[in-house]
Amino acid sequence: MNRSAVLHIPMSQYAFAEAEDRFVIRLRAQKGDLDNCVLFYGDRACTASPVQFTKIAMERRYQDELYDFYEAVLAPCPVRICYYFELVKGEETVYYYADAFHHDLPDLIMSDGYVVEGRSEYYQYPYIMRAEVQSLPQWFQEAVVYNIFPDSFADGAESLSGISKEVAGADGRVSKSRLGGTIRGITENLGYICGLGFNCLYLNPVFRAGEYHKYDILDYFHVDPCMGTDEDFRALVEAVHARGMHIIIDGVFNHCSWYFPQFTDVVEKGEASVYRDWFYELSFPVRRPDEEEKPEYACFAYERKMPKLNTANLQVQEYFAEVGRYWVEHFHVDGWRLDVANEVDKNFWRRFRMAVREADSEAVLIGEVWENAEVWLRGDMFDSVMNYDFRKHCRDFFALQKTGEDGFAWGMTDMYLRYPNQVSRGQLNLLDSHDVPRFYSLCGEDYERWQAAFLCLCMAPGVPSVFYGDERRISGLRENEYRSAMPWERGCMEARDFVKKAINIRKTWIEPCAEWVVNVADAQENLLVFERVGTKRVRVLIHRGGDKKNVETFLSGGKILLQERMEGRCLCRNGFAVCLFE
Repeated sequence: MNRSAVLHIPMSQYAFAEAEDRFVIRLRAQKGDLDNCVLFYGDRACTASPVQFTKIAMERRYQDELYDFYEAVLAPCPVRICYYFELVKGEETVYYYADAFHHDLPDLIMSDGYVVEGRSEYYQYPYIMRAEVQSLPQWFQEAVVYNIFPDSFADGAESLSGISKEVAGADGRVSKSRLGGTIRGITENLGYICGLGFNCLYLNPVFRAGEYHKYDILDYFHVDPCMGTDEDFRALVEAVHARGMHIIIDGVFNHCSWYFPQFTDVVEKGEASVYRDWFYELSFPVRRPDEEEKPEYACFAYERKMPKLNTANLQVQEYFAEVGRYWVEHFHVDGWRLDVANEVDKNFWRRFRMAVREADSEAVLIGEVWENAEVWLRGDMFDSVMNYDFRKHCRDFFALQKTGEDGFAWGMTDMYLRYPNQVSRGQLNLLDSHDVPRFYSLCGEDYERWQAAFLCLCMAPGVPSVFYGDERRISGLRENEYRSAMPWERGCMEARDFVKKAINIRKTWIEPCAEWVVNVADAQENLLVFERVGTKRVRVLIHRGGDKKNVETFLSGGKILLQERMEGRCLCRNGFAVCLFE
């Protein structure tokens, strides 16, 4: 037995409550190493001595390149749990608890027959606290998100002028637009968005700012004048809700504009400014540098126009907690996407979450964290993060074809298992955003490869998010290209119909809590088959060409919901199908 490969982490993604009466326990072992893995669990506070344990066989549920992952679900379960593992390989049997391997359990039999036990040595989950059971708002679990970059989308019904403009405020500060998109333009195209099947909007920043992208914010309490008015935004939210949809807005709190009033006060008053502690690494006197100069204050990514806020400052925390509350209470937005979330003080996010959830207990908070976000997803900061790892796995498999079906499945498995189930199911999966090249371009504008990736986006665990215009084949590798104007004149009916079909299958047949099961990940046969299993079973097949001998097996026995790029019942290159099994 390879003991060095065995891993269990209590009170983590290896041991978590899905509900007050449902508990999941996992154990990792070397791939193919164990013959059997058994869990023993009991009530850690029971009056019997020794503890009365229940035995349950653990199922080998997942695999990656190196490991097997065993899982057991306790339902119902005690609210106080202690547990240990029995591991078997051939003639070798060991007990695993207290992060060590043992040949005996921690019971000591006294001479008078009285049993003294070391129940504290077992793995423990002290108490399933109701408030600590992580859960997502139901509406977000069922969301299919359409992400809009407002400047690039529309200023009328299926139209965008593409004309830049500048608007000066009463304070002399200028706001810029590159392509002329407006809030009213979004409102006038809700029918188009809803018709594709999307039920949630995520808007990149709409607050008053200098540049067209609106990530250098001047005023957090008003809509940018290039995009419209506060009342335009209120009308948009009302129209969204009238269609049964939800709306999430972008919060930029790591940094602000160098003309943000508090920063201007520091520039003008220096060390005498009451806002001197609102910013990072100031050198006095503070001045706005020329384009070629390095700023003498901390910025976002060294961008001199975006000074970094000191989010550990309690006044800063209170100010932005009020911003979060304001847009939820007064405009009834349904959640926030939070920019550069991993560079912001964690107590800032805890305070922000409390303010937003006091205003609306169903509001969702999504952090921009590109890496493993476990530390931010413990229930006290965010509900979800933008899942760029999903994009990375799809990029390497579908677009760049650097990995095979097995490598893709292993990567997806590791991504899914790094959080508790209900957290993994709430990650915001994406192929595109305003920060990365269009996936269609990464595919070399190979539409079949893009379709297969989009199908995976819709069918995989998590909340799918689609960047505006993907359904009209927007391409682009550079910033101005992938943020280009929505091509309303381009019909792309085939792509739009495909997007609509895939979204409809997800919304109709796949429940948010449906399990994710990999059936086949065979790089030799270029075949990937996975299922989502709930009250119905949906099977997804993706075939990248070559021998088709095993494809027919997986197509049989169910109703074909989506059939694209198929020759009769056999898949051609980059073919795919979705089968429903009642």
